[in-house]
Amino acid sequence: IGAKGSGLTSMKNMEKELLCPVCQEMYKQPLVLPCTHNVCQACAREVLGQQGYIGHGGDPSSEPTSPASTPSTRSPRLSRRTLPKPDRLDRLLKSGFGTYPGRKRGALHPQVIMFPCPACQGDVELGERGLAGLFRNLTLERVVERYRQSVSVGGAILCQLCKPPPLEATKGCTECRATFCNECFKLFHPWGTQKAQHEPTLPTLSFRPKGLMCPDHKEEVTHYCKTCQRLVCQLCRVRRTHSGHKITPVLSAYQALKDKLTKSLTYILGNQDTVQTQICELEEAVRHTEVSGQQAKEEVSQLVRGLGAVLEEKRASLLQAIEECQQERLARLSAQIQEHRSLLDGSGLVGYAQEVLKETDQPCFVQAAKQLHNRIARATEALQTFRPAASSSFRHCQLDVGREMKLLTELNFLRVPEAPVIDTQRTFAYDQIFLCWRLPPHSPPAWHYTVEFRRTDVPAQPGPTRWQRREEVRGTSALLENPDTGSVYVLRVRGCNKAGYGEYSEDVHLHTPPAPVLHFFLDSRWGASRERLAISKDQRAVRSVPGLPLLLAADRLLTGCHLSVDVVLGDVAVTQGRSYWACAVDPASYLVKVGVGLESKLQESFQGAPDVISPRYDPDSGHDSGAEDATVEASPPFAFLTIGMGKILLGSGASSNAGLTGRDGPTAGCTVPLPPRLGICLDYERGRVSFLDAVSFRGLLECPLDCSGPVCPAFCFIGGGAVQLQEPVGTKPERKVTIGGFAKLD
Repeated sequence: IGAKGSGLTSMKNMEKELLCPVCQEMYKQPLVLPCTHNVCQACAREVLGQQGYIGHGGDPSSEPTSPASTPSTRSPRLSRRTLPKPDRLDRLLKSGFGTYPGRKRGALHPQVIMFPCPACQGDVELGERGLAGLFRNLTLERVVERYRQSVSVGGAILCQLCKPPPLEATKGCTECRATFCNECFKLFHPWGTQKAQHEPTLPTLSFRPKGLMCPDHKEEVTHYCKTCQRLVCQLCRVRRTHSGHKITPVLSAYQALKDKLTKSLTYILGNQDTVQTQICELEEAVRHTEVSGQQAKEEVSQLVRGLGAVLEEKRASLLQAIEECQQERLARLSAQIQEHRSLLDGSGLVGYAQEVLKETDQPCFVQAAKQLHNRIARATEALQTFRPAASSSFRHCQLDVGREMKLLTELNFLRVPEAPVIDTQRTFAYDQIFLCWRLPPHSPPAWHYTVEFRRTDVPAQPGPTRWQRREEVRGTSALLENPDTGSVYVLRVRGCNKAGYGEYSEDVHLHTPPAPVLHFFLDSRWGASRERLAISKDQRAVRSVPGLPLLLAADRLLTGCHLSVDVVLGDVAVTQGRSYWACAVDPASYLVKVGVGLESKLQESFQGAPDVISPRYDPDSGHDSGAEDATVEASPPFAFLTIGMGKILLGSGASSNAGLTGRDGPTAGCTVPLPPRLGICLDYERGRVSFLDAVSFRGLLECPLDCSGPVCPAFCFIGGGAVQLQEPVGTKPERKVTIGGFAKLD
């Protein structure tokens, strides 16, 4: 009883699943649209009629005509009306044989019917056959019928063929699509006719075909096309429409889909506690939304009232200013009117002057007339040059509120900042990581930013990826201190304002140097004449200017070559550990050598500014190339990378990264393009020097080096050239640097 009651309750609770999205009533002969949604057949016809499609509402069920139907529905002439009942010939025509109304012979582009699905709010394509190419959802019809029976009060089904009053139906006929009492069933199924072979069923209000029929060929469907995701019959299977498609028997599709549905339903039923918990969370979200929405309304109302108060205060002050200006002008005009009225005959000044003129006593007249004459003269002048004492126009009191009106019109809710754009030209990793970004042009402003970063070359920990975070970063750049050497960091940033946090920027990956960064300045005490070398004030850049020796060398090109080598050393010496530094070489440099060497050997070799008198001289090898015939196993005291005219020369005697120069090592005389920055990594204990692309950290060359004493960075110039040391990201170091217990002496 409990199970039965539970079943009835579940049946009654699913009514909303059985309502047509068009008429909002129980489905009646539902059709399955290509988007898998359902709609009543009558509703679908009505929707197509509203869209202007006439004659495409074919009956997908194609059941035989009911005895209770009108004779007009059995006429072939009316097969194209809104409620057609096509006969066999019409079905053959619509299956693709010959032509049919609405299709021209030889038409290359037949009309494609689009149906606006009310459930997914999108247009679905029905093809040129319209509703006639859709399947009826018989399963949904059966569910609707069971639901009606579960909620019915016990109303009887009446015979559809009886004369009034009809009797209670006792039988139903699927072929005739009608309910009968016993007498009417015998009457409409006479013995000896084809109708006598109809099998009676229980009385029902909904009649369905015995099986699902193919809408194209009116054959029972037996297979399922996985490619088209559509049921097909035997004829559909052999047609070219499904050529090459993956087709399985309907039994296999039935079992597979039923297993999936059962598994999913079992999972849902087994997690009812989770469903209830999520419902509680959603209800709490609803309550929080209501409270937050009310708070937002009050806040907006308060802000708008504040704007109104400011406008009212401003209005009052502007009106007061206009009132004061108006009163002042009125007073001046009133005084001017009084002065002019006094000039009228018999009144005011004129009358007084007339009386004074009657005075005969000359001294007294002179005494009184002098002051009166001045007044009369001023009045006469004002009369001749009449001009109102004040302007009646208030043009200067006009307000230009165009900008304010535009601001008020554009007044809207604050949006979160858009995803920032990382400035890859200014973002780099050296002694520290410098990250720079900007907001898109039309992005709302950000009050502050959050920078997140993590290493990608560490073993992944179980659980979600953990990011290190730098909160409330002001400005559009951030400095990440003390990064791990030889690591790969991924960074991202997002903005925040009063509306909340915006989207993250795209991740940017940065390689940190393979060793601690060595900070040093250029020392010009060793090497050639300072006339050919120009060192910047901050001692981080040097430029070589070709002078007279180079011109003389060009003049003696046929007899001998004498070129001067200008050398600049770093002001630090390394005696232990690993060190890294980077520099940029001007691509237009004629010949520049960047590297390291023993401090004593460098001072000894370049103290006198010797000329390179032999083309076989190569500082890369650490000695004159003329002595290369002798078998020497010791490491050279120098290790240089030769750069000229935007190229790097990979000379013999040094190993390189196989990815750049081949698996068997570099070829003598091979060149590679000059990267924007060069990196030098010195491993003092191993006696090795690596030259890297400082942008991608790809290896260029790796050379041995004699590390029996202090080793200094060195730069050699032959001809014009320029080198710029990379600036440290953090605070600039002291001028005097001590590494491994040794210090450079001034």
